Amino acid sequence: MAVSKTTFLRALRSTITPSHPLRQSFHSSPRYAIIKSFPLADIGEGITECQLIQWFVQPGARVQQFDKLCEVQSDKASVEITSPYEGVVTKLHYEPDEMAVTGRSLVDMDVDEEDVVGEGEGVGGGGVGEEVRIEGMDVDVEGKGGAGEWKREGRRESGKQDHSSLATPAVRHLTKSLQVSITDVKGTGKDGRVLKEDVHRHVQSLSASTSQPQPAASQPRPTSSNRTDRTVPLSPIQTQMFRAMTRSLSIPHFLYTTTVDITSLTALRQKLNTSSAAATGEPKLTQLPFILKAVSLAFQHHPLLNTSLHTKGEDGSKPELTYQSAHNFGVAIDTSSGLVVPVIRDVQDLTILEIAGQLKQLSSKARENKLSPSDFSGATFTVSNIGNIGGLVVAPVISAPQVAILGIGRSRIVPAFGPDGGIVKREEVVFSWSADHRVVDGAECARAAERVRGYLEEVGGMVTGMR
Repeated sequence: MAVSKTTFLRALRSTITPSHPLRQSFHSSPRYAIIKSFPLADIGEGITECQLIQWFVQPGARVQQFDKLCEVQSDKASVEITSPYEGVVTKLHYEPDEMAVTGRSLVDMDVDEEDVVGEGEGVGGGGVGEEVRIEGMDVDVEGKGGAGEWKREGRRESGKQDHSSLATPAVRHLTKSLQVSITDVKGTGKDGRVLKEDVHRHVQSLSASTSQPQPAASQPRPTSSNRTDRTVPLSPIQTQMFRAMTRSLSIPHFLYTTTVDITSLTALRQKLNTSSAAATGEPKLTQLPFILKAVSLAFQHHPLLNTSLHTKGEDGSKPELTYQSAHNFGVAIDTSSGLVVPVIRDVQDLTILEIAGQLKQLSSKARENKLSPSDFSGATFTVSNIGNIGGLVVAPVISAPQVAILGIGRSRIVPAFGPDGGIVKREEVVFSWSADHRVVDGAECARAAERVRGYLEEVGGMVTGMR
């Protein structure tokens, strides 16, 4: 006969006297322990799997509700998973660097029966055939139909609690390739996070301590026999890039480049950065906030570049364009883990100082690996400032379903003819636009690009056009 979990537990309690409790708790009243399996929940954006970066607990550790259990890295962001219960950790289902699947068991915990019964079906809604163990027994309680099967099971011995080292997936891949245990590396980053520099420093110290002085002639030269190839899986961020760029293969890209004279813009920035307003704690102004605002102003006249392209029908024969009312601009940021593209929302409603503040906040979160899935969602257009690293002209790749992207090259000082025919110094930067040629023709892309150039070369005109 099928029974619900709650009915079964209450009936079981009534048949056991307090002199023979299933488990003695830390106080005098009897406690009925349940091993609760906690699945990995969907952390957003339809993510189906995450890489487990580190455990904050080990089997045998007692945790309180909302204590940190582990850190997982999706293909977009890292997230710290907290405990929904108070209890003792009994089993970890994944090792660091393994891929945890959404909806499958992440960790088992020994919790009070009252905690589970009090919350009904528990986290995730319980379900048919959910396993409940009661101090040395396994009970398969059917939610709808079926009989419960009892099995004897001894308790797992708990090991000592040990906290894993903090490190990004890229650093963990580096330690694997160098055959170094990450627990032996002393981290110098925030909260003891292990950085790439720490790994290289550790390897150098090992080499210095184990190497013996030898004559230069006796040291063998590297040969092909002691060099080996290695194959490693893609990191979560690389996996996301692989998927996004694979989708982009179907987009016919149209490339348009234009040179922008930012001499007056640089002079204005320097003046603002040395003013009293900047000295009161406002973020230092770079070119990028002005560029984002100029693009937003241009999109008011050229909304086609701020659309999303979707197709209907099994064969994709019914394409549709969605004109986005919000200017949500993704900004590419280079980090130690790879390229990430968080989103600044509603640029059309922000001042240049507000844009600068959000850029500073997102950049800090990105470099500390603290971006959440919500920081990546909803982009309608993307800007990649590759010029911070180098390069003049780029060919940026569109991220579907967006229809355009802007790549910014490195600024440089060039000679130019002044109004009187004399040679003057000018600061220039090349803007490279890519557009989906299925819906954006070259003329429309050129008109939008030239409007942006005009705003940045005549900053006063841009200011008068701002809301």
